[in-house]
Formats: sequence, C-alpha cells, structure tokens
Amino acid sequence: MEGTVLVVDDEKGQREILKTILEAEGYDVGTASGGSEALTAIQKNNFDLVITDLKMPGMDGHGVLRHILKERPSVSVVMITAHGSIDSAVEAIRLGAFDYLTKPLDRERLLSVAKRAVEKSRLLSENILLKQQLEKQFRPEGIIGSDSKMREIFRIIKKVSGSSATVLIYGESGTGKELVAKALHYASPRSSQPFMAINCAAIPETLLETELFGYEKGAFTGAYARNLGLFEAADGGTIFLDEIGDMDLTLQAKLLRVLQEREIRRVGGANKIKVDVRIIAATNKDLDNEIKQGRFRQDLFYRLNVISFKLPALRDRRSDIPELITYFVKRHNASSGKSVSGLSDEAMNMLMNYNWPGNVRQLEAVVERALLLSDGAVIGEDALPTEIMTRPITLGNMDFELPEEGISFEDFERELLAKAMRKANGVLGKAAGLLGMSYRTLQYRLNKFGIEKEAYSAPKGASHKPKGLSQENS
Repeated sequence: MEGTVLVVDDEKGQREILKTILEAEGYDVGTASGGSEALTAIQKNNFDLVITDLKMPGMDGHGVLRHILKERPSVSVVMITAHGSIDSAVEAIRLGAFDYLTKPLDRERLLSVAKRAVEKSRLLSENILLKQQLEKQFRPEGIIGSDSKMREIFRIIKKVSGSSATVLIYGESGTGKELVAKALHYASPRSSQPFMAINCAAIPETLLETELFGYEKGAFTGAYARNLGLFEAADGGTIFLDEIGDMDLTLQAKLLRVLQEREIRRVGGANKIKVDVRIIAATNKDLDNEIKQGRFRQDLFYRLNVISFKLPALRDRRSDIPELITYFVKRHNASSGKSVSGLSDEAMNMLMNYNWPGNVRQLEAVVERALLLSDGAVIGEDALPTEIMTRPITLGNMDFELPEEGISFEDFERELLAKAMRKANGVLGKAAGLLGMSYRTLQYRLNKFGIEKEAYSAPKGASHKPKGLSQENS
C-alpha cells in the first residue's frame, strides 16, 4: 500500500475525483466534507497525508492545518486552491503546509506531490516513534566504552551538545562517528527536530548537490517537480555530513556559503531559503594534508573545525571489547531468537588480541556471524572467522623471536599479568594502566588464570617465564 490519505472538500464531485485517482495508484483514501468532519477522522485514523480545500464553509483549510500541526505534526498537509487564492496557499506553506495544488488539478502533479508528502510524513513518523529509544541509545551514557579515551569523548559531548556549534569528528571507518553525531543531536535542544545523515563519499558529485539543497521543477532533465533537499528537511535539527573529506571542491564552496549565510538555494532556483541547521561533519582523512594537496578548502575547514575531536580505533581501546561483545551478543540474541550466554575463554582471548582494522563495526559483524553459526550456549573459537584466528598479534614496541618449538600463549599472558602486578606492587588500577586495559578487564583476566592475591607480591626470584622467551624480553 502506497499510503493513507484523507481528502477534505465540501464539493462531493471533487472529493470523488481525488479519491478515484489516488486509489488507482494504491493509496488508501478517506474523505471528509468539511473541517470538523476532517478533525474527527484524523483523531480516529493514522493518515500520512491530508489534502484539503482551502476555502470551505465553517472550518477552512487553515483551521485544519493548525489542528494537524498541533496534534499530528508528522502528517503532511497539501492545500487545494483556486488561482485567485494562491497567496493564501503560500501563507499556508509558510505556516507548515507541505505544498499546494491549484484548480483545475493536474493529475501528474497531484501524484508527484502526494508521493513526496507521504514519504516525508512516514520519515517524520519514524522519527517520532523512535525518538525515545534513540534518546536513550544515543545519549553519552548509552554509548559503550569505559576506556579513558572514550570517557574524554563523553565529556566533550556533554559540554558542547547544548550549543549549535559546528562539530568535526575524525576517526577511522567503523569507529562510530555517526553514533557520536546522534548522541550530540539527541542530547541537544534540537532533539525533537530531524536528524539527517548523508555519506558524501557514497553519492556521485552530480547528485550530492541536489540531495543536499533540493531542486526546482525543470532544473534538469527528469526534474518533473520541486524536491526538497536534506537542509530543508532537517530545518531546526541536525545534518550529519559523513566523509566530508571526499566532497567536491565546487560543492565545498556552496557548503561554505550555507555555513556563513545560513541559507540555501535549490538547484535551478533563484530564491534564497533560510535554514536553521546544526552541521556535524566527519572524516577519516587528514584534512590538514588534504588542504596542502589542494583537495579541501581551508576556509571551509575553519568553519567546520569549531569543535573537533578524534574517535579512537578499537585496537587503541581494547579494554572495551568485552563490554562491546556482551552488548552485541544480547542484541543479536534478540534478533535471531538465540540464547547464547557469551564466549569461551579461547574465543574471547582471540577477539581481545585481534587488530580490528574495521573497528567496532567489524567486531559486531564477527559477533553476529559467530552467534548464528554457534550451536551451543557459548561461542567457541571454531565459530570465529579464519582471519581472526590466524592474524598475527601486534605487541607495540615489544620485539622478540619466537623459538622453533613455539611458546605457550597462555603462559605468556599469565607472565605479563604477573609482571604488571609485581611492577604495580599489587595495585590493580596501576597494573591495568600498564597493560592498557580497564580495572574490570584486568580482574576478569586474573580470575581466568586463577592468579590469587598472594601472587601479586611474588618474590623477585619467582618467575612464570614461558618456555622459549629470551631473558632480555621476559
């Protein structure tokens, strides 16, 4: 079904014509003979679109519009007017109507406007339905991470979310840049308004401008009707420009004008349109280098770089991996109907030590795959992808030769834990810092190896050195 439409007109013949045209296109159509009857129908039914005559006895189209804006703001309203009342229809659009149609009605324009109006209504309805969940999910405390680097990100979000300052987020692909952008939006005074996101690298340059700014009818071949862009759709809210480092220089200049003037011009249009939109941008590129190479405008960079920060790669906050895994297991248990309780020690060990080039996004995909392939209540190492089990471990600046006979990795890990505890004189917080993991993760790994408190202050002569490690690197 295309959508649900209410046609409001005091002329029966006009109502029937509209109903016939729209039903032929798959719309579910209701009718009302006046404003009061329309309000009753709107209270009882969930309409995507109301098409109402402007001039009617009793409550006119403006009255219907005011009621819908107050009670059902997600419902799109289209006005029908005679040529002599176009000024009143334009005023209705200024007040919040989606568009207007003039008599005699043109079938193609009617269907074009109806399609776009229903799409907008459904988008707004989804935003309203998901708003409470999103506010909870994307508020800073809803983002998973207890690593010190993530705690700093949370601090920044809380400090700047209340402003309309432009934010620039750096980070590798998969680190959660859009998640943080949503956290900024839903923690801001704009949270009740739209959040719109677009990936500048995923859309051809010729289409990106029309996606952002919209276009007028006849602006190019195939532009059969006016279309609103994301800036107008996000008015009052936030627009997230992901991978902005890939934006074409010409379009960068137009974006700069939006930031400076707070207005846009549709493609093929002459009028300037004021917009109130907060811009959050993100990139995985070094914009300083892009500026030097002539691929990014320095003046645009200064406009975007009011508040900036970098999201850490997952390999730089490994202590958050167990918590992320717990969250993803719970999430995909619900969607797949499974009841997996967690991972085996061996599987957890492998995931903790993998380098994660795809960051959190890759981790979630691996956990989802493993959960679906696992037959038992616990995910074992056999359910992990081959690259996870075979990828060499990066140990920072530690450099040593593996002996031909190999070593016991568990012994090696146990020795690292013991050394950290001895170096920290048994202080768990300090030992966790030496190993780059959280207090909770250290406790988990100490329990895993059964290291008792007495072992924390082992005599200097004691050693659990794994077989084959040189004394120099032990």
